[in-house]
Amino acid sequence: MKNIQISVPKYNDCIQLNWEEDFKIKVSNDCDALMIEANKGGLVSLARHLLLLAQEDVPNGSHIHLDEFNSLEDNSIGLILSKREDL
Repeated sequence: MKNIQISVPKYNDCIQLNWEEDFKIKVSNDCDALMIEANKGGLVSLARHLLLLAQEDVPNGSHIHLDEFNSLEDNSIGLILSKREDL
């Protein structure tokens, strides 16, 4: 198994998104299921965003909102990644 290292920025009172070069992500609704399609750069970028939210200093309820006007491919539905410690 090959290890992949991902650099995750430390949370400093704001969420800073770092994207891989040439990332592509499309989100759609496929028969009542959310489908996320992404190239390697998109998958690594999403992993980094999730690890950023998982940091202990990130407040409960912090979120990242992505849509076709903000990082996703055309015709994507919106995607919100949210930290919820009360689940």
